[in-house]
Amino acid sequence: MAERSTAAVDVADNSGDDPLTAKADKAATDGVAKAQKKADTTAEATESKAGERKNGEQPSITAPELHSGHKLARRYRLEECVTRLDGFSSWRAVDEKLRRAVGVHILPADHSRARSVLAAARSAALLGDPRFVQVLDAVEENDLVYVVHEWLPDSTELTALLAAGPMEPHDAYQLVSQVSQAMAAAHREGLSHLRLTPSAVLRSSTGQYRIRGLAVNAALRGISAERPQRTDTEAIGALLYAALTQRWPYENDAYGLSGLPKGVGLLPPDQVRAGVHRGLSEIAMRALANDGATASRQEPPCTTPDELAKAVAAMPRIRPPEPEFPLPAPPEYQRTTYQQGTYGRPQPRPVAAQPVVIPPPPLQSRTGRALKWAVSALLIAALGLGSWQIADRLLDQDKGTETPQTNQPQSGQDEKEPAADGKPVTIVDARDFDPESDDGRENPEKIKNTYDGDPSTAWTTMRYERNSKFGNLKTGVGIILDLGKVQQVAKVEVAFHGVTSVELRTTPEDFSSQPDRIGDFAKQASQSGTQVNLTPAKPVKTRYVLVWLTDLPSADGGFRGEISDIKITS
Repeated sequence: MAERSTAAVDVADNSGDDPLTAKADKAATDGVAKAQKKADTTAEATESKAGERKNGEQPSITAPELHSGHKLARRYRLEECVTRLDGFSSWRAVDEKLRRAVGVHILPADHSRARSVLAAARSAALLGDPRFVQVLDAVEENDLVYVVHEWLPDSTELTALLAAGPMEPHDAYQLVSQVSQAMAAAHREGLSHLRLTPSAVLRSSTGQYRIRGLAVNAALRGISAERPQRTDTEAIGALLYAALTQRWPYENDAYGLSGLPKGVGLLPPDQVRAGVHRGLSEIAMRALANDGATASRQEPPCTTPDELAKAVAAMPRIRPPEPEFPLPAPPEYQRTTYQQGTYGRPQPRPVAAQPVVIPPPPLQSRTGRALKWAVSALLIAALGLGSWQIADRLLDQDKGTETPQTNQPQSGQDEKEPAADGKPVTIVDARDFDPESDDGRENPEKIKNTYDGDPSTAWTTMRYERNSKFGNLKTGVGIILDLGKVQQVAKVEVAFHGVTSVELRTTPEDFSSQPDRIGDFAKQASQSGTQVNLTPAKPVKTRYVLVWLTDLPSADGGFRGEISDIKITS
């Protein structure tokens, strides 16, 4: 059994004990509405918490006295306070210019952490990764510093999801996969979170996870860490542990979850609750117990989000559960005479049947006889008329044999047009296609992410400056899909991150070698959007399909294309 690691996983102070982490804060997180209604109560609470902290944070400062209806920059109208502590407050607000809900963090300009909050917010805004809740504005104005970020009303906090019970293995797999990949991308840009709690992770209605408070939440509370990558990795492990067991992996209760029993150490998830996926249990332990040996298989610990993301990708993919369909109700059971208790009892005697009156044969009356004669006459007339028509047709055919005429089928009339059948076409291989660059490469290591069936993985282009037309350096880049042999292509579905313009191009049917020039392809269709269906005028037969990007969405302070999924049907 592995020993408990205390490397800065944020634990809320729900039990009154000291937190187990080196840099954790005892205050409620941004997403939990524990706003104080009275300024004096708020000041006492924040002073008390400041005295208990052991991570070197500055003493608490009274938050600016603001109220619902107050406007910032004549644009952001404050609606509801969701957090007020340590001299700052967090609000749900309305951007009256764009008519949308936003979140706002506010603190005095002379606050000891004001400068670091501004720097953290501006750094997070430059990341531009859609897996994080975006920072929209960071301003110092009128003795206030405020940070404006996205507000996602259609998303649900992980705190609420965990309150409903442990997650299914597929949902927990998606959680750790998406969050670890997102944090690995952030650390590659030099950004860390340090306060990755259940309230900082949101799940959208489409099943995508978003992370809020990157760098900003820690700066607001003065949290720092000597090894930030390890801190965030352990936090992700704690989230996975909670998703598998509905228990917090420390002795303290936190975020509405019960902690582990005192004195037993860090138990693997599959020993805490029956039915836990073994592979996910080991992943959680490798992230949490990263100071030494992990459970069972002695796999090496994961000390960075990138190592954790690679470990998750290396395990067998967990499929979603099959949909359940209600079975038809069985027919109502009918009891036999024996089961009804009548066996051996005298049966009632059969009642004598009433004599049945047999009607007279039809058409025996005078009217009936007249009707028979009328029907017979009509039948004879019909037979005569039919015989005459047959004879007349035979005579016409004899005349036609004297002057035969042959109707030649028009050119191509006997050729059948290919019809779409909607069957999926397997993509055997793919490669990046960048014929207008010096090296001809465009992130080839991520190509397989476009057809692996997992929308959480993606292939991205390089980042271009100045404009969305590849900075006027080239006309486009794309992906060549190899179908293995000539097959019919009726539709190509492409999922993008951000509105992207794209063309569908194919090689001729007799093209058997890997193409290397844009002129080898013929344009079949074009479209713009985030989920496009590229449909040729009629199904085409080809082996090589080119998805050719011609206009990119904005990202990371420039322009970059990103494809998460490609499907082809015949």
